[in-house]
Amino acid sequence: MNKKLAKAFARKIVILAGPGSISLFPLNANLSRCVWFEETQKSPHNMQRRIIWKTCHFTRFHCRLDQKACFESERTLTLVCDADDPLYADVPRPPRKISERKPYSTPMKVLIQRAKEEKEARKAQPCRMLEEPPDNGLLVPELVEVAHQVYRARQSVLFGLSKLLQVVPVQRCRFCSEVHIGHAGHEIRTCTGPNSGFRSASHVWKKGGVQDVVSFPKCFHLYDRVGKPRVGHDERYRIPRIPAILELCIQAGLEIDEYPTKRRTRPVYCIEGRIVDFEMVKKMDEMDRNSYPGIVDPLVDPDVGTNVEELINSASLSHTNCVNKSSDKVGKSLTELSGITMGSWFEMISGAKKIMEKYSVKTCGYCLEVQVGPKGHKVRMCKASKHQSRNGLHAWQEATMEDLVGLNYVWHVRDVNCPALDNNLKRYYGKAPAVVELCVQAGAPVPDEYRSMMRLDVASPERDEVDLVA
Repeated sequence: MNKKLAKAFARKIVILAGPGSISLFPLNANLSRCVWFEETQKSPHNMQRRIIWKTCHFTRFHCRLDQKACFESERTLTLVCDADDPLYADVPRPPRKISERKPYSTPMKVLIQRAKEEKEARKAQPCRMLEEPPDNGLLVPELVEVAHQVYRARQSVLFGLSKLLQVVPVQRCRFCSEVHIGHAGHEIRTCTGPNSGFRSASHVWKKGGVQDVVSFPKCFHLYDRVGKPRVGHDERYRIPRIPAILELCIQAGLEIDEYPTKRRTRPVYCIEGRIVDFEMVKKMDEMDRNSYPGIVDPLVDPDVGTNVEELINSASLSHTNCVNKSSDKVGKSLTELSGITMGSWFEMISGAKKIMEKYSVKTCGYCLEVQVGPKGHKVRMCKASKHQSRNGLHAWQEATMEDLVGLNYVWHVRDVNCPALDNNLKRYYGKAPAVVELCVQAGAPVPDEYRSMMRLDVASPERDEVDLVA
């Protein structure tokens, strides 16, 4: 049997090269007992060399051609597409099964090697001062301004979406999380909600809102991200929950009076894996401060609590007025407003990615829970797959941008005046984030990052041509 397989295998792997040429065939294989031999055939015109790879027994074979496989004629043979192209993005895959875990953003081998290096560093130096921010409790100076930009961009996106939804409606399914941008929902049968089998997986549409276009998962606010990075199960009702992207900006340097956080001026120490803070905290004497009638602290005096709310409201109103004035200066047209909203969206996403390179964000591998900080919380609230074996605790892993901001991909509609999207032609349709699709339908230009995902270069057949296409 092995001889027959070897002969059939040898017939396929034959490279014919001209006289004086060099044959290169990159092969990645795990083979045993391989025999190489050459056969030379002479002809009156030229001499051809036939190189045959004959195997008697093989266990696994992987063959791949890439751009390095070239001949003397300077021709390149490529069978593998470049997946690292930033301008190429395919339509996102269907959602994973509930029982499957999210893929790791960092390979497991890298995580294991990193943990071994940290363990060896603790053994070599049990007591050491952490030097790299933000692990030592200090801020990263170059990311403070980025945090403010992300916060302002988020406010601008929410304001722009609230205005655009008054013109471009949003539809959402009553039984699942499907969202569609347009006056009427599509006819693609992808519903996975209750009793979807009785409806042939067709959606039942209703009017949606801003929360359906973009979602910001919430997490617990940390007062001290280094000294007390975990939230216990008994503290789940005492600690407020805020949007994770807002918590990321606060930890990166954004100051909000409603959500105070501890700022250090000296780095912390790590003693046998435990964080120890030797910084002396100066306590303010309330008696001496209240003894001066002319000085009143609005954050301490209970009689001026409403003034704090007025300050917060006035700050939010001033920000809204700035956005309104900027939009009035640029123009009141729908196209310009959609362009500003899309620009703020990309500014928010790019800024958040820069912050996430330094400040760690954790997510559960089975559910949508997110926690900004070096460690995940200990609140037993996971109801996803295998939560019984974890006693309700989350399976924390490194988060990605899609965990921090819900992009919510929707089907792209090329012409709003055309009929609804047909289920039989869904492979010709593209997708895009709901924010991008909303801005594009409002008149904004299509961004280059999502041209391939929207499949703008694919000619979609008409409804009456379904039977004519393969």
